[in-house]
Amino acid sequence: NLSKEEKEAVVSTQSTGEAAVEAKNISMVMTYQRDMVFNAGGHINHSIFWQNLSPNGGGAPSGVLGDAITSTFSSFDKFKAELSALTVGVQGSGWGWLGVDPTTKRLAIAKCANQDPLLPTTGLVPLLGIDV
Repeated sequence: NLSKEEKEAVVSTQSTGEAAVEAKNISMVMTYQRDMVFNAGGHINHSIFWQNLSPNGGGAPSGVLGDAITSTFSSFDKFKAELSALTVGVQGSGWGWLGVDPTTKRLAIAKCANQDPLLPTTGLVPLLGIDV
C-alpha cells in the first residue's frame, strides 16, 4: 500500500506529465522527467531502505553476503569504512549503496545524488542503501 505522501507524489507526477504532453512543451517534459526520477526514485530507494532495517539487526552479516563482503573488501570493518567515506562525500542529498553487479556477481559500493535510483544510474542491483 502506498502512503499518503507516496500517493500525492504519484498524482502530482502524473498531472505534470499529462500537462507536459498536452502542451507539447519541452521545458515541461524536462521538469516531468526530473519529477519522475525524484518521486519514483525516492519511492524505490526508501522501499529498499525500510526493508533493510531490523530491530534485531546490526553487526556483520553471515552466510553468502558476509563471505562476499569479506572477499570484496577484506573485512566487514573495511567495508563499513569505505561505504562511510564514500557516503560522507555526497554533497547535499543522496544515497550510499552496496550493490551487486549482475554481470560479474561482484559487490560494489556507489553513491547517487538526490533520489536517483541505483540500478538505472549505475547498473548495480541494490542490496543496502544509506539515505544521506
